[in-house]
Formats: sequence, structure tokens, C-alpha cells
Amino acid sequence: MSAYTTVDFRVENGVAWVRLNRPERLNAFDSVMQRELRAIWRGLRDDQDVGAAILTGAGDKAFCTGIDRTETMAAQAAGGDLPPSPAARLLHFDDPGGYIGPKSNDLWKPVVAAVNGIACGGAFYMLGEVDIVIAAEHATFFDPHVTYGMVASYETIHMAQKVPFGELLRMQLLGAHERMSARRACEIGLASEVCPAAELDERARWIAETIAARPREAVQATVRAAWATRELTRSQALQQAAAFVALGWKPENLAEGQRFFASGGRVTWRTR
Repeated sequence: MSAYTTVDFRVENGVAWVRLNRPERLNAFDSVMQRELRAIWRGLRDDQDVGAAILTGAGDKAFCTGIDRTETMAAQAAGGDLPPSPAARLLHFDDPGGYIGPKSNDLWKPVVAAVNGIACGGAFYMLGEVDIVIAAEHATFFDPHVTYGMVASYETIHMAQKVPFGELLRMQLLGAHERMSARRACEIGLASEVCPAAELDERARWIAETIAARPREAVQATVRAAWATRELTRSQALQQAAAFVALGWKPENLAEGQRFFASGGRVTWRTR
């Protein structure tokens, strides 16, 4: 049973299931969920029972709709002041989404996002830091910030790693006036697979369990190398390639893999 109040967390067959569990708020993240996600991601770093994770949302309406603004509004209604603007404290600005992404918490075990409905606004903190995205057919993606007079900054930067520039600007500037379909998300490479909602969990499970069954060190070093490739120039990444190989090198894993290959070992594969 999950020890968290806003996230349903469990481990099965080497896979951590991280299910945002505030369906009555369309899985928007409040301050409690921020802290719980940080604890989960950081805890998974050293959890030897987990080789991969699945991130999804409870219910079928939403994956996540960003920060829960009713929490802030409730504080204001109780007599609280508006928080200082970023300009008032640029040197010490606490990003409300800084706790919720796996990479921001230094987790390099692969995370599969199973998007089961609306994904908008602050959800992009998480989608920008996962490794594989699959989507239910009814999933939609949009960012309403500019529609309501806010700047889409952190969200834009996160999604620039996943979405072509023109598509990114269209999504950010049209705001709430247009939603990207799961089919379009797959066409542009944001999602790698679209499936019926009833099959979403099973598809995510197959991906995550297949990855989790592989040598953990090799998997994590591969993830780290891939992200370095996105963040460095090609020549800089190549200069670090040997270091990533060393990070994932474990003689017993290599020996077992070579024995499997030499014996004519075959895996059960599928076509996507």
C-alpha cells in the first residue's frame, strides 16, 4: 500500500508505478505532491528492487493539469499575500515545479510516462524529464499560460527537448485555444506510441518490465549518455562517452550477455 497521500506508489516486477492520485483536481500538483514526488524520485535512486518506473495519473480524464492554483488562491483568501514576483527575488526564486521531475532529482533509471488524458501546463516539467512517452488515444497536450496572462517559461524550456521548435511555439502561443492530439504528438516525436485507453497500463508495463529486466548499470549509463547528448555538443558528448561506458561496465553482466549470445539465445520481440 502506498505510504503517500497524493501519489499511489507500488513496486511490481522491478518496476515502480508512480500514479498521481488527485483525480478530483485532475491530478494537479499541490505542495504535498511536490514533496512526495521528490521523495519518490530520490528514493528510487538507491532502490535495488527497481530498474524502471512508470509515471501516470489516476482516472481517465487527466495525466496532470499542472500546479493546483486553488491552493494558492485559498491562501490568499485566508489573508495571505501574493508571493513575490520572480523579479523581486531572481537570485533565490523557488521554482514550484523543481521537485517533481525525475532528472531534476538526479534519477537516471528510465521513466515511462503513460499519458491518460489531459497533459497541460506544469505537467511539462515531468514530461520534459521522462525517457519514453506513450499516450492513450484520448490524450491531449496544451499549455494555457499565455491565455491567462502568464509566461510559459519553464514549461517551454522543458518541452524544447521533446518538441520541434515550430510545434512548440504553436502550442505555447495558442495556449488554451488549441490542444494537440495524441496522434499529432506521436507524429512529431513527443509520444512514441498511441493506444486505446484500456491498453495503456499494459503497454507501459511491457516497456518498463522489459527494460527493468536488463542489467541496471548498463541501462542507467545508457540513459545518462543519451541525456548528455541532448545537453552537450556532439564533440563534448563523445569526449565523455568512455566515462559513460565505465559507469555501466560490470564484468558479470557482460559475461552473461556474451554467454547468452554464444548459445544462440533469442528474445521474444514485437513490432511497433
